[in-house]
Amino acid sequence: MVKLALVQLRTPATQSEALRRLSPLVREAAAGGAKLVVTPEGSNLLQRDRARLLTQIVRAEQDEAVVGMRCLAKDLRVWILIGSAMVRREDGKAANRSFLVDPDGEIQASYDKLHMFDVDLPTGETHRESATYEPGGQAVVTHAAGAKLGLSICYDLRFPALYRALARAGAEILAVPSAFTRPTGAAHWEVLLRARAIETGAFVAAAAQGGTHEDGRATWGRSMVVGPWGQVVVMADHDEPCVLCADIDLEEVSRARAAIPALQNARTFADP
Repeated sequence: MVKLALVQLRTPATQSEALRRLSPLVREAAAGGAKLVVTPEGSNLLQRDRARLLTQIVRAEQDEAVVGMRCLAKDLRVWILIGSAMVRREDGKAANRSFLVDPDGEIQASYDKLHMFDVDLPTGETHRESATYEPGGQAVVTHAAGAKLGLSICYDLRFPALYRALARAGAEILAVPSAFTRPTGAAHWEVLLRARAIETGAFVAAAAQGGTHEDGRATWGRSMVVGPWGQVVVMADHDEPCVLCADIDLEEVSRARAAIPALQNARTFADP
């Protein structure tokens, strides 16, 4: 059994203020008995203005929010998955990166977001995530609080092959820290999360950003944990900052995969 907590945030546009808002929620989660705390995408900083963002991001070891979260993990003796932080890579490029921090405050694993949201909408609005961030190239399964944890970030949710690969590598909990917009959140968020859980027979832990942020973006919230049978275990019904706790019975993963052995039954095939 794993005691899991999701932290729903409304991250501001500076790392120092982000840490100030995040810390009491992480402490609340730990006080509730959580051994693994998951935060959303962009936990350290959300800034839509690319020029401003690129002047703000720094290496992880210099980032006030990342360093502060590592100290919190050590102080509270919990695992913290920083859902993602916008940081400077070793080669100077920007990354949207998850960090798994152990109860000693050490980074045990990291993951750079694989899929970039690049789109031209009928409204004339354009998004080019790849213009700011360098995509990752490696899927990651790691261990945390006695569970096998598969890492992903937000837009990755729309690419089921990633989650099948994570599940085939043994992941029992799939982390989907996100900052879904309100239109796509209302239409697709819950459906996609439940589908990924059903397809893989895994728990899905989706900590989300919610509300209207300092930079003007509006995010959906509705953080949730979904069980291996596709059932919603716990969900926020709003977009306000909060903490959600759930007891995760990893035996449910084994039972779901035995009942529907889709991972074993999958076959390779030629493209049409």
